[in-house]
Amino acid sequence: MLFKHAVWAMAFRPFYALAALFGALSILLWGFGYQGTAELPSFYWHAHEMIWGYAGAVVVGFLLTAVTAWTGQPPTRGGALFALTALWLLARLALYLPDGAAISGISGTVFFWYAAVCMALPVIRSRNARNYIAIAALFVFGLTHAVFHLYLQPFQAGALLNGLLAGLVMVAGFIGLVGMRIMPFFTAKRLNIAQVASPMWVALSALVLPMLMAVLMMFQTALPLAGLLGIAAGIINLVQVFRWWHKDVVREPMLWVLFAGYFFTALGLLVTGIAQWLPAYLSLGVHLIGVGGIGLLTLGMMARTALGHTGHAIYPPPSPVPLAFWLMVLATLTRVFAAFASGAAYTHSIYCSAALFALALLLFAWRYIPWLLKPRADGKSG
Repeated sequence: MLFKHAVWAMAFRPFYALAALFGALSILLWGFGYQGTAELPSFYWHAHEMIWGYAGAVVVGFLLTAVTAWTGQPPTRGGALFALTALWLLARLALYLPDGAAISGISGTVFFWYAAVCMALPVIRSRNARNYIAIAALFVFGLTHAVFHLYLQPFQAGALLNGLLAGLVMVAGFIGLVGMRIMPFFTAKRLNIAQVASPMWVALSALVLPMLMAVLMMFQTALPLAGLLGIAAGIINLVQVFRWWHKDVVREPMLWVLFAGYFFTALGLLVTGIAQWLPAYLSLGVHLIGVGGIGLLTLGMMARTALGHTGHAIYPPPSPVPLAFWLMVLATLTRVFAAFASGAAYTHSIYCSAALFALALLLFAWRYIPWLLKPRADGKSG
């Protein structure tokens, strides 16, 4: 039976595989000159597909996998997971059809809202109130996608830019949510040290502040306040990075990649907030989040969680994984340089960053997709 195949056992399997391949292809297309579609031209296509396409797939794959451990309930699998994957694929492919942006907008939005329902069911059944906020965030993420598509007809450049920023900031919020939960725990467990505790308001702020910022930007409301929220979120998250840090983290690729990604995300939120008053820094803030934050965190989390859930040891990481992490770091630094460059230096740095980003994802795909398509190595379900 189709739905009995291992790939439909848990959400990380199809979505990590698709995200790695799609992310590599999309970034190469953009980096080497592809200018999008008639309805979604230039950087609007690039940002749309990296935020709601690539990052959206990883976010949903991770959350629908993690919620099983958080609640003890059965995972989203089989036909439900197949339908969710089909919605994501339709949202990607429809953009290339005549007048397909509307189909992409509807299917992509339903994808996130369906994922929110899939997460809500085990959370509600187990009365796991701690994760209600994550369900709300998935719904808001879908709402940013829907509102962005509403601004396409008629084409409203300024509103579309804020719509893209809303989606990007929501991904930064998911990074904050996940980082607050796992980074001090993973660090303490691996290094055999005491876990650093954080006040509840700090843990909530990592998601709530970016979520509020995203809502304001999505509806073009109180943009200076949105900037202040970004600055506050960035500062709080930077403080957390230094609170969690331990000198031995540098010896563990599976740890330092998370710290690096969280640091870049926090710095990106801070700079994006400041850019509400100094627009020249907007590109820097966007790509600190988009390449440094999303690139490193998604790669690091996919590499780590896929090992555990396919029955493979997490430490030491498979041989190409540390190299993939370093390639993504280089992609980040190169793209940051591009934010200050011009002329040939800008063009070549974009080429280089795109190639490094894609190569990092392709190394992951080469090593992990065979595992994602097979039953667990230890014979367990999942």
